[in-house]
Amino acid sequence: MIPDSLRRFFEENPRPGLAFSGGSDSTYLLYVCHVLEVDVVPYFVRGSFQTPEEEETVRASCARYGFEPRILNVNVFDSPGIVSNGPDRCYLCKRFVFSRIIEAAKRDGRAYVMDGTNASDDPAGRPGMRALEEMGIVSPLRICGITKADVRRLSKEAGIFGWDRPSDSCLATRTPTGTPITEDGLRRTYEVEKAVREFGLRGFRVRTRGTGSLLEIDPSQRSILEEYMEEIEAVLLKYYDSVSYGERTPS
Repeated sequence: MIPDSLRRFFEENPRPGLAFSGGSDSTYLLYVCHVLEVDVVPYFVRGSFQTPEEEETVRASCARYGFEPRILNVNVFDSPGIVSNGPDRCYLCKRFVFSRIIEAAKRDGRAYVMDGTNASDDPAGRPGMRALEEMGIVSPLRICGITKADVRRLSKEAGIFGWDRPSDSCLATRTPTGTPITEDGLRRTYEVEKAVREFGLRGFRVRTRGTGSLLEIDPSQRSILEEYMEEIEAVLLKYYDSVSYGERTPS
């Protein structure tokens, strides 16, 4: 359940700080640290781009494995470059957020900061990865050649809760590049996705398209959408002028 390469990594690289989102990748790393008795401090960044449910997941996972999370409050609206939502938003946001984590980790005597980037993550499609490399963030899963499929398999074998949790992204990703991000827009995204989730859909996105919405779903969820389409559209039309549909690639 723990590859030898990861065991060696933590033997050679003790006392990390972990940028902990509560997703499947960082949760697997937290589990590994628990089993190997690695001295690690998990950091969760609380801000307008995250949801209360994410923090709940982080706290529950940390409690399950005997760690105390450090919750760091950040205000992305302090960074005009981020909320103007240009093509470099993710890069700027990663630098903004991880600088806070690095500062906290240094105060806590951590030797380095690691994250859950895995060997399947493509730098070409993730501009934020450039920021992580520039800042010296260490990615054990990527270094050890562990892919997303490996993480899911190993997590399932280990009985980790949420091993099949769909990959998530911050609320800002629902706003098209070039459209400024606002508190009201983020709140709307959170509220509408929370309402749609009540119908049983998983791994979906509600993206803003002008005054309309684009509901993207995993193809495996199509039967749920078809069963509750009328009710789901009624929810979406409380927040948007129109509804369109698309597919998300499962990961």
